[in-house]
Amino acid sequence: MRKPRVKKIHWIPVVAGLLKKDKKILVGQRPENHSLAGLWEFPGGKIEIGESPEQALSRELNEELGIEADIGQLKLACTHSYGDVGIVILFYEINYWKGEPKAKHHLMLEWIYPQELKLRPIPEANKKILGDIYKALGV
Repeated sequence: MRKPRVKKIHWIPVVAGLLKKDKKILVGQRPENHSLAGLWEFPGGKIEIGESPEQALSRELNEELGIEADIGQLKLACTHSYGDVGIVILFYEINYWKGEPKAKHHLMLEWIYPQELKLRPIPEANKKILGDIYKALGV
């Protein structure tokens, strides 16, 4: 008797930047033509082959926001699965950057108080660890 085949989860490593200014954090609304469209997220993206997480985040922040960022300390790491796709998210503190963030990828960007996150539609991966995100932000 054969065991039923368990479908393997495909893992995607992702980085996210925690940008803070005047006690507010930067979030972007996901574009309509992407998965999780309309949800608010921290800027970042997938780590490509051959990149360190810090290099990936620096590249993503440049592509998405048009800034040159100094990637700070790793503040939080978590996992989540959307069906048979798993994500590993690494949240980094971003203390310094050159340029003014612009919505090059997101529908719009907003500086919000961290407490406003719980009032926004955010990805399930972030919602389930909101307490840890607040701790990482020092809230």
